[in-house]
Amino acid sequence: MAFIPTTEKNRREMLKVIGVASIDELLAANVPEDLMFKGELDIPAPLSEMEVEKLLREIAGQNEHAGTHVCFLGGGAYDHFIPSAVKHVVSRPEFYTSYTPYQPEVAQGNLQAMYEYQSLICELTGMDAANASMYDGASALAEAALMAQAHTGRTEILVPLSVHPWYRRVIRTYCGRSGIKVREIPVREGTVDPAALAAACGPDTAAVLVQHPNFFGLLEPVTDIEPVAHGAGALFVTSSDPISLGLLEPPGAFGADVATGEGQALGNPLNFGGPYLGLFAVKQDLIRRMPGRLVGATQDKHGRRGFVLTLQTREQHIRREKAASSICTNQQLCALAATVYLSLMGKAGLPKAAELCLQKAHYLAERLSAIPGFSLKYPGPFFKEFVLQTPVPPARIIRAMQEDGIFAGVDLSRFDYGISNGLLIAVTEKRTREEMDRFSRLMAKHFAVRRPAPTVRKKKTAGKPAVRRQAVRTSTVAGASLKGRRGPAGKAKTGRAVQSGKSARKK
Repeated sequence: MAFIPTTEKNRREMLKVIGVASIDELLAANVPEDLMFKGELDIPAPLSEMEVEKLLREIAGQNEHAGTHVCFLGGGAYDHFIPSAVKHVVSRPEFYTSYTPYQPEVAQGNLQAMYEYQSLICELTGMDAANASMYDGASALAEAALMAQAHTGRTEILVPLSVHPWYRRVIRTYCGRSGIKVREIPVREGTVDPAALAAACGPDTAAVLVQHPNFFGLLEPVTDIEPVAHGAGALFVTSSDPISLGLLEPPGAFGADVATGEGQALGNPLNFGGPYLGLFAVKQDLIRRMPGRLVGATQDKHGRRGFVLTLQTREQHIRREKAASSICTNQQLCALAATVYLSLMGKAGLPKAAELCLQKAHYLAERLSAIPGFSLKYPGPFFKEFVLQTPVPPARIIRAMQEDGIFAGVDLSRFDYGISNGLLIAVTEKRTREEMDRFSRLMAKHFAVRRPAPTVRKKKTAGKPAVRRQAVRTSTVAGASLKGRRGPAGKAKTGRAVQSGKSARKK
C-alpha cells in the first residue's frame, strides 16, 4: 500500500467535521478518565515518507528468502517461476481493490475472472464443476470431509498418514465439532498401506482422503484406492499438486469424486506463508453440496452474455442447519493469479514445467544419494519431492547450507512420523544444474561419511615397496570417493595412477 501522510491541515479539517477541537477532546469524550494514559509515550519521532521507506527496506533486507537463497524447500509451498504478466494483471486497480461481487451489474469483470478460473480448474482436474476457490489446500481438503459426511450421512473419515501433517490437523479441527471421527491409516514405505485401508473401510466410512503426490513427494496407488473407497460406499477425495497434473492423470480420470489442492504454485509467490489458494472441484452429482461460491454464465434480457453467483448454499444465504459450509468468501486475487498463470502457460507450457520438475528432482536425488552416508528413504516413484536419509540430523545440514546461501529442505523430525534423519527436498523448474551440482558438492564436502581405508597386511617379502604403497593409496582414495572426479551419474572416477598400478611399477 502506498504511503499516504496526513498533514496538520488534514487533521484540523477532520476534527472540524467531527465537531471537536483536538484529538484529546475526542478521546476525553469517549474514554473514561481513569483509563487515559497520562505520561509521554516512548516512541520515535515521526518520519518522512523517504525516511520510512528507507527504514522499512533496511528491516526487510534482514529477511532470507527465495530471492536471496537457492530454494529446495517444499512441503506444500514451492518456488516456481511466475511470468511477469501475472503481477501486472492482478495489480490492476479494478481487480486489486474490488469487493465481493454481490451486485452482478457492477462486478462483471470480477465474475468473469472467477468463471474463467473455475473453467480452467475443471479442465486441469478432469472434474465437472469447480468453485471460485477456498482459503488454501488444507481447508479445501477439510471442507471435502464435511461435504462427504453431509452427502453420505456417515460419520467417519479415513486419512492416510502420508497426507500433509498440517492438513490432517486442519481436518481434525473441522471435523471435531461436527461429530465426525477421523481415522488415520498407516503407511508402508511412504505410501498408504492398501491392506490397512481396506480393513478400515466400512459402513461408517464417509470418505477416503488421499494426497497425490503425497507429503513425501511419492505417487500414491490411486487406481487401487478408488475401488476400495467406492466398494465401501464412500467418496474418494484427492488433494493434488496442480503442477503435477501437467503430467499425471487428473483426478477425474481415476474416479475421484472430489478433487482439491493447494494452488499457490499457480502464479502465487511464497509470501512467507500466505495468502494461498484452495482448489475445489466435484463431479456433477455433488455440485449442490459444494462449499463456497460458484459463478455461472447467463444472459440478460437483451440476450447479452453475463455472469452471476449461483447455487449459493452458504449459511449467509440459507438457514445455518441446511448450509453446505460456513465459508463466506474466496481467495479471488490469488485465484486471478492462477487464472492468468494457467492462461499464459497453456496446454504446452504446464506439461513442460511439470516435466522439468520431474527430471531435475530425479537428477538431484541421484547426485545426493550417491554421497557416502546418504540414500533415498523411500523406493517408490516421486514427482518433484523426495526424502533424503541423512547421516547427521537434518537441522545441522539446514543450518550449514543456509550459511552457503541454500535452503536445503524441510526437517521431517518436526512432524509426527518419528523420522529423525529425513530431509524433504523439493526441486522446481527454476533450479539450474549449477545450483544442484553446487548443493551436492557442499553436502559431500561437509557431511559425506568417510569410510576408513582397509588395513593392508605387510608381508615380509623383499622388493616392490612402491607397489604396496600404491595399493594402500588406491584403497584409500577409492574408499573416500569424493577425492576422485565425478561422472554425470555422480559415481566417483579415480585418477589414472589409482586405476592402474602400472605407472607405479614403472617408477
